[in-house]
Amino acid sequence: MNISVEKMMSGGVKGRSTKRKLPGGDQGPGAGKKGRGGGEVAAPKLPAHGYPLEHPYNKDGYRYILAEPDPHAPFRQEFDESSDWAGKPIPGWLYRTLSPSSVLLALHDRAPQLRISEDRLAVTGEKGYCMVRATHAVSRGSWYWEATIEEMPEGSATRLGWAQEYANLQAPLGYDKFGYSWRSRKGTRFHECRGKHYSSGYGEGDTLGFLIVLPESPEINYIPHTYKDRPLVKFKSHLYYEEKDRVTESLKALRVLPGSKLIFYKNGVSQNVAFCDIYGGHYFPTLSLHKSATVSVNFGPNFKYPLSDTQLRGMYEKAEEAICEQTMADLLYLTENEGKLRLDTYCM
Repeated sequence: MNISVEKMMSGGVKGRSTKRKLPGGDQGPGAGKKGRGGGEVAAPKLPAHGYPLEHPYNKDGYRYILAEPDPHAPFRQEFDESSDWAGKPIPGWLYRTLSPSSVLLALHDRAPQLRISEDRLAVTGEKGYCMVRATHAVSRGSWYWEATIEEMPEGSATRLGWAQEYANLQAPLGYDKFGYSWRSRKGTRFHECRGKHYSSGYGEGDTLGFLIVLPESPEINYIPHTYKDRPLVKFKSHLYYEEKDRVTESLKALRVLPGSKLIFYKNGVSQNVAFCDIYGGHYFPTLSLHKSATVSVNFGPNFKYPLSDTQLRGMYEKAEEAICEQTMADLLYLTENEGKLRLDTYCM
């Protein structure tokens, strides 16, 4: 396994005034030199792992979603050929969420102090507990992923499992209502800060499996967010949708999903059901680390301890499914707003 780690990068958008200066010196989505068209500089090519090395982090009550041009958007060609947009806000509907082609550890959706390997399949902790989520979430069906404890120095620990998007990144997994975890020390399971005995502990060299079972529910919206109605901000020549956190509203909306459950495995052996009737929602594979533990992840298809249940799916399958779902959501938005999306009437 390649566990060389990227240099820690600081980022994030600070300040929330009406006219705020964006990090990296960018003044807005249309700022900078005028490119070939649209008043914007062409975004540089993404690294092999599919995400900019310098990027804003999800923090301070805001989330950032990497965007790319939407070739299906109305007036896309007119916008590209125009030189009138230099220094002006760009309509969000001209872009779309960039859907990653594979499931990896997120670079932006993590505590900045965590160190992610170059292949984005391993993470090393730093000081107190903090978290990283994977790039993809699931909301229905049975899904599985594995984690291997590569290094666990004395005094370090991990809490691994599943979390929704608003689980606190600067806390151990299972600290709030949005996450469920299994701790290395004593095998304790955690949810909402409450620890309960679950199994024996685990440590360096162990491979752990994480199964989530989410029955379908009419109360859950399975169509992903489109973000086309959100503002775009520029950071280091890339455009991102800016989304304000809605933690309070999400807490109020939490509902138990009957029949749902989490089962954890140690070296291929089930430790029985860890949690049942969990809250419905979209769950990401999530890792929280204390001190300098190093954990690698395996989202499939070649699991070390594959499960025999033919109904479950490896997390790697979610990447292709998410691209289809996001395309459907974007086309639905464009269809519902047909005739309303015009360049000559656009304003922030």
